[in-house]
Amino acid sequence: MAGTRGYVNRRLHSLLGVIPIGIFLIQHLTVNYFATRGPEAFNAAAHFMESLPYRYVLEIFIIFLPLLFHSIYGVYIAFTAKNNLSNFSYFRNWMFMFQRITGIVTLIFIAWHVWETRIAVGFFGEELNYQLMEGILTNPFFFWFYLIGVVSTTFHFSNGLWSFFVSWGITVSPRSQKIMTYASIIIFVAISYVGVRTLITFAY
Repeated sequence: MAGTRGYVNRRLHSLLGVIPIGIFLIQHLTVNYFATRGPEAFNAAAHFMESLPYRYVLEIFIIFLPLLFHSIYGVYIAFTAKNNLSNFSYFRNWMFMFQRITGIVTLIFIAWHVWETRIAVGFFGEELNYQLMEGILTNPFFFWFYLIGVVSTTFHFSNGLWSFFVSWGITVSPRSQKIMTYASIIIFVAISYVGVRTLITFAY
């Protein structure tokens, strides 16, 4: 029974990392990328997202609850998984280790980001707009904190896609897994560019 529960939890953890969390990540990066078109474009995109009907229901059930489960179970995996790097220094084994490390870094980053741009903003009655993000990211410490956090998040998602496709039986053969490795690298580079370009726009 415990083995079955662990198997189900791992499958659910993998699924939630892609749907809906991964989809939300792409959407969030896309909205933020409007900053490269100027403050007015970013503010309009942010206002559109804030004005969505049933916004709080969507945030709770599509974002926060899936993210909470994925994070808690991910921390459990990170501290119980065996990497065996000293014995098996293969590419996938290293990716396995980096996936766990970036999971912890990403969790810290997201927790701070949610506090800074959702909770604290609500408490102090501020508006989430271009000026707010510019004020945060012109601080060198927070710029590098966000840079590391964004790259960690995009790596964790992109590399997690490989595990998702394998665990769900989509890529079974060695050739298909190799193709998925290249695909995940391309996805990582592409969405990292979007995230980093946005940060640089706010900061400079």
